[in-house]
Amino acid sequence: MIKVKTFTNELKALHAMEEIHNLDTQVNQFIESSNIQNVISVSDSCTTGEGSSIGIIRVLAYEAS
Repeated sequence: MIKVKTFTNELKALHAMEEIHNLDTQVNQFIESSNIQNVISVSDSCTTGEGSSIGIIRVLAYEAS
C-alpha cells in the first residue's frame, strides 16, 4: 500500500539552513522508526507570506508493508 506523510517547518530569518536540517532529521527519523524500505517520492514546497518564504512543506510518498 502506498502512503503519504506530510512534514512542515517554519523558516526563520537567518536560520533557514538549520530549519531545513531539522526537517531532514525529522523525516529520516520517521523513515527509520517506521521501518520504511521503499521511498517513492520526496517533494518540498515553500509557503510564503508578505513576499518572503515563511515555511516549508515536505511530502513523503512511501510503500508500506
